[in-house]
Amino acid sequence: MIPTPSLSRDETRPDKPEEACGVFGVYAPNEDVAKLTYFGLYALQHRGQESAGIATFQGDRVHCYKDMGLVSRVFNEEILSQLPGTMAIGHNRYSTTGSSHVRNAQPALVETRLGTLALAHNGNLVNTRELREELDRRNCDFETSSDSEAIALAIATEVDRGQDWQEAMASALKLCRGAFSLTLGTPIGIFAARDPNGVRPLVIGKLDTELNDYVFASETCGLDIIGARYVRDVQPGELVFANENGISSQMWADESSPKLCVFENIYFARPDSMTNGESLYSYRIRIGEVLAKESPADVDMVIGVPDSGIPAAIGFSRVSGIPYAEGLIKNRYVGRTFIQPTQHMRESGIRMKLNPLKDVLEGQRIVIVDDSIIRGTTSRKLVKALREAGATEVHMRVSSPPVTHPCFYGIDTDNQKQLIAATKSVAEIREQIGVDSLAYLSWEGMLDATGKGRDRFCSACFTGDYPIQIPEQLKHSKLMLEEAIEV
Repeated sequence: MIPTPSLSRDETRPDKPEEACGVFGVYAPNEDVAKLTYFGLYALQHRGQESAGIATFQGDRVHCYKDMGLVSRVFNEEILSQLPGTMAIGHNRYSTTGSSHVRNAQPALVETRLGTLALAHNGNLVNTRELREELDRRNCDFETSSDSEAIALAIATEVDRGQDWQEAMASALKLCRGAFSLTLGTPIGIFAARDPNGVRPLVIGKLDTELNDYVFASETCGLDIIGARYVRDVQPGELVFANENGISSQMWADESSPKLCVFENIYFARPDSMTNGESLYSYRIRIGEVLAKESPADVDMVIGVPDSGIPAAIGFSRVSGIPYAEGLIKNRYVGRTFIQPTQHMRESGIRMKLNPLKDVLEGQRIVIVDDSIIRGTTSRKLVKALREAGATEVHMRVSSPPVTHPCFYGIDTDNQKQLIAATKSVAEIREQIGVDSLAYLSWEGMLDATGKGRDRFCSACFTGDYPIQIPEQLKHSKLMLEEAIEV
């Protein structure tokens, strides 16, 4: 047998911060809840592509199916037909805590004295080791390496100590520190909860029926696809319950302080998802406008890196008056490939994903807008491809500040030594990626463009100011540098 060459994680992953997961939940006794969940996860596919799972509740019976791969590959009509029920939760996974393995696929299922608990988790705990030690003292048996199972077991032990579902969840969540947006299935109804800082998003929707049919999703695009109407966000520190009587809620946290991850606005969430009464597409255009005011460029053309850099490029064009054009075409019609490119293909750049339009770029001075630079590897190849396509000058503008610190709250952003802005100045980054000029959006401009207070967002990846305390051992595993250089 011919041996299969292995790809390192760095070779196969994009040069972007990567999202943790997408979660979904629906209570709709007269609807096909498995199909509704399937389509909700389909809309949330951008939040995780490693595994997908759905658990449905039919009275006291629970049906669950989960596997590695994209939603459209994990499920089909036959599988969905074997998931009957009146309510369901679903999950798309990108591994952060716990390896990429089918045993860590979610929803996590745990048996309790009140029946089965199914849990779907977006985020990352920072006290997983401490929590697992406490659960070991409670004689819990772990089947996975994920922090999500630890949350589920913590709830189950509280139930088995005599508490009802709401009491058990409130008690257990107080043992958890970090970022978590949860959908939870129980025999009595669906629950949804967020950590006291609301680092990861979670919204409530209502199906257009005469019954109390409610939906929970990581983003509003998960509501739109099934025709659900957005009601409101689940608040930081809130526990929401949906059953035949509608929805009710309680604040399980003693205190809350909103700190939504600002990268949700910049990059992670789909541009058609809504927040603060507007689409994230509108926000991304606005930060492009701010970027043009802060860091103008004397060029002939503005282009964006598809897809995430395009709204900011349009905003940059509007304010600068410089024409916007599509200079790069993204190959949107193929899935991820695990076949290694040839050495020649590697050296020639990134044309498997992006291909320059030579007749558009030739002889032009261009500014290219992207949402972030993480390691700089893709940016360097991209700039090389643009010059080979005939661009006479290549300037780059980035619609976020330099990423200098890793995330501990559910975003996979490497450890600090792999973040190019943590080890190099802007001038050094400009030289390394080969652009004629380079400028980033300011921290103030990024946050002011949200229309909310600067203190309502987590921006630790830009500042190192972590809103949730990080245990020293975990902190040292990613913070490899003794001090960040000045950028």
